[in-house]
Amino acid sequence: MVPASLLTSPSMLLTSHGIVGCSTGYMSSLRGDWPALVQAAAQSSGFAVELSALSEDELPGLLAYLHDSPGLPFRFVSVHAPSKARSMSDDKLAALLGRLPGWVSSIVMHPDSMDDLTPYVALGRRLCIENMDARKHGGQTAEDLRAVFDALPAARLCFDVAHAKAVDPTMAVGRQLLSAYSSRLSHVHLSSLDTAQKHVPLTPDDQTLFSELLARCIDVPWILEAPPS
Repeated sequence: MVPASLLTSPSMLLTSHGIVGCSTGYMSSLRGDWPALVQAAAQSSGFAVELSALSEDELPGLLAYLHDSPGLPFRFVSVHAPSKARSMSDDKLAALLGRLPGWVSSIVMHPDSMDDLTPYVALGRRLCIENMDARKHGGQTAEDLRAVFDALPAARLCFDVAHAKAVDPTMAVGRQLLSAYSSRLSHVHLSSLDTAQKHVPLTPDDQTLFSELLARCIDVPWILEAPPS
């Protein structure tokens, strides 16, 4: 079933895919208010959500909220782990992430924010590694991620299609990522990027450009990292 708020979207790409959800990362005005963030996300989709604790100081509040919550109105729940203002050790962060309730399906990490991979082994297949954008010095290509997945054999891939375009507008890098790691694919991050590499609503041109790769991701949730267009 297509989420209610997407039924009026002009994007045929979104309305044709039944398992679309939203990231709370773009809901900056509600940051830290987890009940309000969940309510806002549910208004767009009751199927999937990604709860974004992009800074370390957001994670304790999210953990407390999830442990006190009787359950969320979603079939797929992902958490985006901190990628900004990192100060705690990998051991401590991995231990905190391991306290997320078992019904959290995926825990997304940026590979460039992980210095010591060993503590994250304990997260098993819930751990999802996201391919990086053009600003980063690694974690962008299938070859970049090979050592990460070798060290984290159970980890899966969160495929950010806009990041793949930023690295290679021909989308060859995106095709290589899916060819190498399709068996690890957990979900997709979907948006366009502006000139500052910030997530913005999906443009018509990107809908066309991304359609080939997204056709290879029809069995997993697509998480919007900007408001539905």
